[in-house]
Amino acid sequence: MPAALNQSPKTLTARAMSNWLAYGGVLGVGLVFYVLCGWYPADLPFWMPWEFSWKIYLTVSLALTWYVRGCLRLSGAERPNIWRSTSFVLGVMLMYAVVQTHYDYLSEHMFFFHRFQHLALHHLGPFLVALAWPGMALQAGIPNFLRPITGSAPVRWMVDLVQHPVVAPCLFVGLIYMWLIPSVHTFVMLNDKLYYFMNWTMAIDGLFFWFLILDPNPKPPARIGFGVRAILTMVVVPPQIAVGAVLALSNHDFYPVYEICGRILPISPITDQHFGGLILWIPSSMMSVVGLILVLNNLRKSDERKEHALATLN
Repeated sequence: MPAALNQSPKTLTARAMSNWLAYGGVLGVGLVFYVLCGWYPADLPFWMPWEFSWKIYLTVSLALTWYVRGCLRLSGAERPNIWRSTSFVLGVMLMYAVVQTHYDYLSEHMFFFHRFQHLALHHLGPFLVALAWPGMALQAGIPNFLRPITGSAPVRWMVDLVQHPVVAPCLFVGLIYMWLIPSVHTFVMLNDKLYYFMNWTMAIDGLFFWFLILDPNPKPPARIGFGVRAILTMVVVPPQIAVGAVLALSNHDFYPVYEICGRILPISPITDQHFGGLILWIPSSMMSVVGLILVLNNLRKSDERKEHALATLN
């Protein structure tokens, strides 16, 4: 019997009111941001959106709202601990910050700011979100009508495809390379719609990849074993080092589009490109090393749980 049938009408009414207040607050804050960004863009502080996007705002605000609701609904044993909740909030807010604050303006006018934006969208932010392993809390917090969709056949097929052990690293590295092709990069940076599409692809692919790698469970129920995950973390390192090294060591300016947009710092195009290459070369690659350490740690924990279970049976 559904739990809602065991609740009193007063409890159900209170829950409905809290839902209305939560969603009303989300829409109200979004409307304020929308009006301020449309009417007073030059007068807003750095933390306000440079160009307000309802899609990004609703994605982030609803994810946080559903996560909090889910945490409150879960029992004490199932509820995420403080470090997992902190990791989730930090990851989500980091991705939000690089696309919905004035930092987005910086990334449109300096190559190395743009590289840090993608580091946050593709590596750091998704890594922190996946490390929190928020699936149970989100599933408990989303509206009832969305739950069948998350487990539907098309969704499962899509997840199976992008998290296939061959497809996942190819997508992870391939998107980095594709968006850095000079002709493609120039066209994208001069087209608002493609610019937002690029950022969405980086964020979504980062989430799929790091959720695959940082799954704390053995196979099954995880899609792949710990050994394959460890290999995947290392497979994506050499291509990132290669393209980062080319950008950091070359004396040829591959991205004159930033001269067209207008650089906001008084540094040469080559220096800007070198800084961007170093961001791709070092911290992006180091994320895989951290990921490998966590995969091995999850393997250790899994083995300890198996040993404990066998000891209990004996």
